[in-house]
Amino acid sequence: MKSPLLDLIRAELRAQLGRLATAATATHAAATDPDSKAEGKYDTRSLEASYLAAGQARQVDDLAAALRTFEALKLPEFPADAAIDAGALVEVDLHGDIAFFLLAPASGGLVITHAGSEITLLTPASGLYRKLLGRHVGDSLDSPALTITEVS
Repeated sequence: MKSPLLDLIRAELRAQLGRLATAATATHAAATDPDSKAEGKYDTRSLEASYLAAGQARQVDDLAAALRTFEALKLPEFPADAAIDAGALVEVDLHGDIAFFLLAPASGGLVITHAGSEITLLTPASGLYRKLLGRHVGDSLDSPALTITEVS
């Protein structure tokens, strides 16, 4: 089950990287275009475009690093009675709804649709990631109120 999920994550990251790289290239071109030269002391278009281009370039670097991480990643399978750890796909009952979380090394917040279910990636920076670590099927959390129903 996890191999197709990893393929979907990689494909989504590649698509995001392509879109962002294209936008960063266009923004950089706008920032360095001679036509965007300031026409007066209050004209900051070129400066604003250069700040935007620098921010987009950092995002491209971050996304490329995340993609490299997922290209090399192998997700372990967890027995039903195992404690939750990095790489676990966790199914929870969240206020009567079923939710899925993948404890991943990067791209926290990314939502992937797989087998008709939305799976949200959590990273170690996430409080929920840290709360789930070491828990087992049947354990509950108070904040957010959820019960772990399956770990794989």
